[in-house]
Amino acid sequence: PASSPPLPSGCPEGEEFLAKENIRVGLLFASKALVQLMVNPSVGLLTNRIGYHIPMFIGFVIMFLSTVMFAFSGTYTLLFIARALQGIGSSFSSVAGLGMLASVYTDDFERGNAMGIALGGLALGVLIGAPFGSVMYEFVGKSSPFLVLAFLALLDGALQLCILQPSKISPESTKGTPVFTLLRDPYILVAAGALCFSNMGVAMLEPTLPIWMMQTMCSPKWQLGMAFLPASVSYLIGTNLFGILANKMGRWLCSLIGMAVVGISLLCVPLAKNIYGLIGPNGGLGFAIGMVDSSMMPIMGYLVDLRHTSVYGNVYAIADVAFCMGFAIGPSTGGAIVRAIGFPWLMIIIGVVNIAYAPLCLYLRNPPAKEEKIAILSQECPMRTKSYTTQKTLRDFPLTDDSDVEADNAE
Repeated sequence: PASSPPLPSGCPEGEEFLAKENIRVGLLFASKALVQLMVNPSVGLLTNRIGYHIPMFIGFVIMFLSTVMFAFSGTYTLLFIARALQGIGSSFSSVAGLGMLASVYTDDFERGNAMGIALGGLALGVLIGAPFGSVMYEFVGKSSPFLVLAFLALLDGALQLCILQPSKISPESTKGTPVFTLLRDPYILVAAGALCFSNMGVAMLEPTLPIWMMQTMCSPKWQLGMAFLPASVSYLIGTNLFGILANKMGRWLCSLIGMAVVGISLLCVPLAKNIYGLIGPNGGLGFAIGMVDSSMMPIMGYLVDLRHTSVYGNVYAIADVAFCMGFAIGPSTGGAIVRAIGFPWLMIIIGVVNIAYAPLCLYLRNPPAKEEKIAILSQECPMRTKSYTTQKTLRDFPLTDDSDVEADNAE
C-alpha cells in the first residue's frame, strides 16, 4: 500500500468515526498542557521560596503515579485524569529543572550548552516515545509501554535522591521579579511567542497526522508513531548543535531562521503521499524547532539577568507556559479545524503564522537593559524613584508569611 495509496474510502476505519476521534484525541492531548498552564505560575513562585530540588522531586512522584495510572486505565475519563496528572508532574519538573540550570550555569555560553543538552533529553523522550509506544502496543500489549516508563521514573527518582539531596533547602536570598512584571516585558513576550508558535506546529500534528495517515495512506498502527521519528531525531541533533552554534551566530538569528523553516516544513506535510514522503517535512520541522528552543531558552535567562532580578523560577514558568500554550491550543483546536476545513488547510494556516512571526525575532538582537539596572550604574538618574517604587511593591505582599525570614536576614 506504500507505493500507491487507494482512495480514502478503501481505508478500514470509517470517516465519521475518525473525524469524531480527532476531537476526542485532541482534547486528551491538550488536557496535559492545559493543566500544566494553570500549575506553572505557582511552581515558579514555589521555586523562588524553597529552591529547585524539592519541586523537582515532587514532579517525579506525580509523574510516576500518572504513568502507573495510564497502564491500568480502561476508560476515557481515567485516561483524561492520568493525562492531567502528568501535566502537573511535568510542570514541577520542567520549571524547576530549567531554573536550576539557569542558576547553576551563570555564564551565558555554558548556559546555552547546558540547556541544549537538557532540551535534547526532552527530545529523546519525545523521540523514543511515539515509535516505542506504537511498536510495544502492537506487539506486546496496551499497558506494556507505561510499565517500562514507570520503572524508568523510579530509577530517575532514586538518582535525584542520590545526586541532588533535596534535604538542603535554600530559599532564594533575593526576591524574584513577579510573573506579571515579566509578562509586561515586550522582549520576554516575543521570546515566549516564538516558543509557543513553533511548538504549536508539532502539537497540531501529533493528534491529527496519525488520523490523516489512516484516512489517506491507510497506514498500519506501528507506522503512526514512526512518522514522528525523523522529527525527533532531527530535534535531538538541532538542540545539541545549536546549543553551541546559536551563541556564535546570534540567538535571535537562529530562532528567526528556525521559525521560517518550521513554517516551510509545515506547508510541505500535506504534500506527502506515503510515510516516506513525511521524512523530509518532519525532519525539517524537528530540526527547526530544535533551533528555536535551544536559542530561546537561554535568551529567557539572559533577559532576566539583563532587565530584572536574576531569579529564574518565574521566567521559566513563563517559557513553559508558552510551550504549553502551543501544546494546549494546538491539539484542542487542531481536531476541530481539521473537521471544518481539512488537514491540509490546518497545516497551511499554522505554517503561514510561523513564517509571519519569524521577523519579530529581530527585536531580540540586542535588547536594552532595564532603566533600574542603568540607574544603579549611573547614580544620578531621574529613574531612581521608579526603581525604588518597584522594589517596594515587590516586598509588600510576601511579607505575611516570610516576615520571619526577612527578620533573620536583617539581623
